[in-house]
Amino acid sequence: MPDLKGMNTWLIVVGIGLTCLAACALHCGRGKEDPAGDVKRSARNDPTACIDGEAGLGYIRQIISFGPRHAGTPGLERTRAYIVQKLREFGLEPRRDTFVALTPHPELSRVEMANIIVDIDGPGTKKVLVGGHFDGKIIPGVTFKGANDGGSSTALLLELARCLTAHPPPCPVRLVFFDGEEALVHWNDSDSLYGSKHFAGELRAKGEVEQIAAAVIVDMVGDARLQLVRDSRSTPWVYNALKDKAVELGQGQVFAGPVATMEDDHIPLLSIGIPTALLIDFHFGPGWRSNAYWHTGQDTVDKLSPASLQAVGQILLATLPRLAQGSP
Repeated sequence: MPDLKGMNTWLIVVGIGLTCLAACALHCGRGKEDPAGDVKRSARNDPTACIDGEAGLGYIRQIISFGPRHAGTPGLERTRAYIVQKLREFGLEPRRDTFVALTPHPELSRVEMANIIVDIDGPGTKKVLVGGHFDGKIIPGVTFKGANDGGSSTALLLELARCLTAHPPPCPVRLVFFDGEEALVHWNDSDSLYGSKHFAGELRAKGEVEQIAAAVIVDMVGDARLQLVRDSRSTPWVYNALKDKAVELGQGQVFAGPVATMEDDHIPLLSIGIPTALLIDFHFGPGWRSNAYWHTGQDTVDKLSPASLQAVGQILLATLPRLAQGSP
């Protein structure tokens, strides 16, 4: 006959142990899950955490799959349609502003172009404008993919659109996808920036210039060796607001590029009095000061980094409240 006293003692010990295990299953496990839950909840409430660089690369790959996208090509029209499709998927209502560009190209002297514009509501009356181009470059004898030059700006604007619908902005935001940034023959005042010139003219004609507190133009922001130049033509307070926010976010290194004087889609906006900054990495090559991939067949997705797209997107989103305040 077993020792009942010993058996009872053993049963009591086992019972206490099982109770402890059950309690741990409920509370210890919960303790392990809660931090992750807190992180997820925090990410849902933090618009900067929404930006997804890998998603951005996905948009670029899709755009490249449409083929060459310079003026007059089917690939350019498919790119426009894709941008509109994605914006509608995000629950937005883009509008297509079609115009005819007069160019020096012998086969494209009158060519249809179209900017794509979308407004995202927010509190206040002054908008912040963020723009970038989606068209590619005509390079005879070269299949130009434009992953960084035109692809990265398009991808970033799409990610901003997605995140600003999930996290309503602190101010009204207008996203503008510019057509016709690239020259069709040789870059000069009359053969470049077709879309942004048309857009600026429309703003002025409609008396809407004063509605824009500030603007940011992005171009070539996907480089894995991202170092944004300090464009000498950009409005200082707009550029500094972005740079200061980058430092605050621990991303100050992306503003380590040299001073340069750039011509891009910010020029027409500056010309009508809109405070504007250009964010561009103009050293797109195998070294920190090389631009060897620019306007060549080597402008491909493998040269890009999701971290670069993500950093610029986070900086832009985090700087919106300051930009909406206008000039200090």
